[in-house]
Amino acid sequence: MEVTRTVAEARKACDAARSAGRSVGFVPTMGAFHEGHLSLIRRARGERDSVVVSIFVNPLQFGPGEDLARYPRDEDRDVAAAEELGVHLVFAPSVEEMYPGGEHEVTVDPGPLGDRLEGASRPGHFRGVATVVAKLFHVIGPSRAYFGEKDAQQLAVIRRMVLDLAYPVEVVGCPIVREPGGLAMSSRNAYLTPEQRDAAGCLFLALSEAAQMARSGERDGAKLVASMAREIGATSQARLDYAAVVDEETFQEVREITRPARAVVAARFGDTRLIDNLLLPVL
Repeated sequence: MEVTRTVAEARKACDAARSAGRSVGFVPTMGAFHEGHLSLIRRARGERDSVVVSIFVNPLQFGPGEDLARYPRDEDRDVAAAEELGVHLVFAPSVEEMYPGGEHEVTVDPGPLGDRLEGASRPGHFRGVATVVAKLFHVIGPSRAYFGEKDAQQLAVIRRMVLDLAYPVEVVGCPIVREPGGLAMSSRNAYLTPEQRDAAGCLFLALSEAAQMARSGERDGAKLVASMAREIGATSQARLDYAAVVDEETFQEVREITRPARAVVAARFGDTRLIDNLLLPVL
């Protein structure tokens, strides 16, 4: 396995793989691997000839007062895990390599999709995400890129960017990996105390109740939202940020479920903010 820290070397390696007739799978990450990341790598390894993993904590997607400085980092462990899973190339650039001009003046506007929900709670977040993913796609080139559905709105933004800007990339969404109690795996789970980790199970419980209501025939989005808000609100350690039922593609909130829709929630447990979501059944 090769580890490179420069754009030029990563691009050269990916071009060489394609020139040799090998397909390229790409898994972009911010490191601190958990089973969710590993599931993406395994999926890519099973479907593509050459697998590239990027490890880069992107400062552009963190707002003032967010956890950029303390975001979990363990590159040695991540590189060892990637090698064990058969990754061919790890691209682990510095901030200076990704943003050589310092302050980034030209960015990718995620449009109205990036202003809703997570975009409203974290202004500028999706502009930072879209910009770094666009840069990574330029480095890696034609490929199949794998993203987890836990960050469902991020996935929708990236799919829209690829469509609108004509990237030669196939975006693949992969299922959420959960802990035994239902909590979606996230690097930020490391911040939780044992009590907060137990309390955070209310997110999946709220989503599951909304899905059961939809499965039983409830089509009113407001009723599903009220149910989720009650469940999370009943957990003393949880501070609800939002609960919503949204269209699967546009992430606009829906009044009545008539097409694929997703229940989405965000809440704080102490200083840690977690998100989760679940695709709702359509009868």
